Amino acid sequence: MTLNSASLYTVTMTRGILIAGNESRLSQAIAAEAAKRVEHYAETFIASRLSDAPRPAAQEETEEQERPGLPIQWNPGSPISSRTLVLAAENTLGQINEAILICAPPSIRRPAAALALADIEIMVNDHIKGWFFLAKELAAVFRSRRSGTLALVYSDPGTGGAKDDTVDILGPAATASFSGFTRSLLACAHHEPYTTMGFYCTDAGAETGFSSFVFKHLDEANKRNNGKLHKYGKLSFFK
Repeated sequence: MTLNSASLYTVTMTRGILIAGNESRLSQAIAAEAAKRVEHYAETFIASRLSDAPRPAAQEETEEQERPGLPIQWNPGSPISSRTLVLAAENTLGQINEAILICAPPSIRRPAAALALADIEIMVNDHIKGWFFLAKELAAVFRSRRSGTLALVYSDPGTGGAKDDTVDILGPAATASFSGFTRSLLACAHHEPYTTMGFYCTDAGAETGFSSFVFKHLDEANKRNNGKLHKYGKLSFFK
């Protein structure tokens, strides 16, 4: 899509973007793309609370830099917090035009018997249950307004690691839940007055290109993409 100066001004100045995800390279790449399009956007990142979750390198690289993201607190396991998040984002942005939900859960490579009960509970609350609460609140706002875009984005590189490494049990389970939830929302998208799109990538380390791919489709605002799941890969960028 080619934007003239007038349409570019409209996209830049009136586009309310909410980004929700965990602290990951994918979330940071999505945020960087949003910053190219709007002066400010609202963001909420799920804190790394797992017992042995490493501090994300993306956060280390950007925490000292000024970013246009306006942070909003969110407790994913609380339905009240999800409603409060949406209200706060609406107040901050004027309205939410695009909500981008990003699932890229951290991994815990332990045998099943060695999993900490607290980590299981955190993963379910933060990276599974929270998406249901947040999507519900966003859908209610978009349905009431009869406009808006819900974008569900996830990375699915598999269990990863070398052959003899301990398999990640919790991360892929959270991703599978988000993938199933995405497909269900896409299946009923044509019955809603707003747009729902899904995006996924199976290539590790492709966060920058994947994020550009996501925003390419968001920028187009093509109604024919409603209800579609877009896969990013070497041959998919220009589809």
